[in-house]
Amino acid sequence: MEKKRFSFIHSLGFNIGFIILAVGLIPFLVCAPIALHAYKEVTIHTDAANIMAQALRYTNEIVTSGYVEGKDNKKLDHELTGVAESYGGRILIVNSSLEIVRDTFSVDEGKTAIWVNVINSMHGQSQYYYDQSSQGLIVTIPLTSSDGEVVGSLVINKSLDYVTSNYDSFLAIALIMLAVVFSITFVVAIVFSARRSHAITSVSKDLDGIIRESVLTIPEKKSFNELEKLVKKFNQVLEKLHAIDDSRQEFVSNVSHELKTPLASMKVLADSINGADEVPVEMYKEFMGDIGNEIDRETQIINDLLSLVRMDKSGASLTITAVNINELTEHILKRLQPIAEKSDIDVVFESFRPVIAEVDEVKFSLVITNLVENAIKYNNPGGWVHITLNSDHQFCYIKVEDNGLGIPEEALPHVFERFYRADKSHSREIGGTGLGLAITKSAIAMHNGDIKVHSTLGEGTVFDVRVPLNYIQKGAK
Repeated sequence: MEKKRFSFIHSLGFNIGFIILAVGLIPFLVCAPIALHAYKEVTIHTDAANIMAQALRYTNEIVTSGYVEGKDNKKLDHELTGVAESYGGRILIVNSSLEIVRDTFSVDEGKTAIWVNVINSMHGQSQYYYDQSSQGLIVTIPLTSSDGEVVGSLVINKSLDYVTSNYDSFLAIALIMLAVVFSITFVVAIVFSARRSHAITSVSKDLDGIIRESVLTIPEKKSFNELEKLVKKFNQVLEKLHAIDDSRQEFVSNVSHELKTPLASMKVLADSINGADEVPVEMYKEFMGDIGNEIDRETQIINDLLSLVRMDKSGASLTITAVNINELTEHILKRLQPIAEKSDIDVVFESFRPVIAEVDEVKFSLVITNLVENAIKYNNPGGWVHITLNSDHQFCYIKVEDNGLGIPEEALPHVFERFYRADKSHSREIGGTGLGLAITKSAIAMHNGDIKVHSTLGEGTVFDVRVPLNYIQKGAK
């Protein structure tokens, strides 16, 4: 229940709105306090500098007139009292013994001023201090004689109530601005997040339609680039899924057709024998031989289908070992030699170097066997088949070339499809199932390899196979 209650926190619209709100408010919340603090510091520093500059008008007279030593000077009394009143504070004169000899408030005269800033001023340092509690600025200025000796200190206290008042006014303005900025940012965040999340919601509804199978693709909409690209990718995936579905339906149809054809032939032959009286032994043997051939063909189709299923199965395993490809190829060619001799096909194997590759020997044998056997079967009497083997530091290369029937150009993109035959009539004669090249490509893909075909009708075909010498399992790091 709690998860549902706060699920909106994980929504795209909420996150976009929150980010916009944060981008709008955080700079203000950071900058406003800094600006207010800077105003206060600059004002205090400026006032202190002005006080020190104005005090220079009195320091020399205070020293030379003996005022710092306690001598009476009505003129200075009047001037300093006027200055203190204009500052809203007071002025003290402290002698070298830290005794207060003059106080415009006439309160602390005769007392000792033990304060660090006063002591520092006795060493020639002009300093200022802002008293937070009394909101007053205290400036201490050394009183120096003509020979450079510090004979006392001038302490000026100025009220900074106006700074606090201004600070409070600026703070009130800042709070009002914050409310305005928050309101504007909040509205922008809601509008912007609603518009952006609406595009996502729209795509989600389209996907619901695809799930219900009421639509086949997601309509393209004008939105931000990432979503437009995502919609295009979704449509590409959907097209691929539709193609896979069509391919599966076609595959099932082809399998049904291929399996029914031998069964239909056997049914016709069996009905012919059963429907005839006194069937001659020769005809009986001939029909039974034909039935045996159809059974063999059915068995070959089933075996090829099983091979494809095992290769297509998710997580199909390979038994990887280091295999001498030269010896493997020679062994396969020796086994296929009788087929080649029967059709008077000259098979030549050329190896440029010894090749050791990490492969599944059984599945890789299917690759070489299917390619060479096809080159022999789809050839002209007296033709040739040339197999070459080579490698570099990374890959093993196998080329199977023949001067046989060739493949039409329009058929080349489909030769690795299941049950596809470029020349169906010739395939029927030689007993092909249309699955050999599909098995070959699947086996090569399992080894992370690649196969390409080049062909000219009536001149011959070339298959180029490339397989890594060292097998690396997909997904391995």
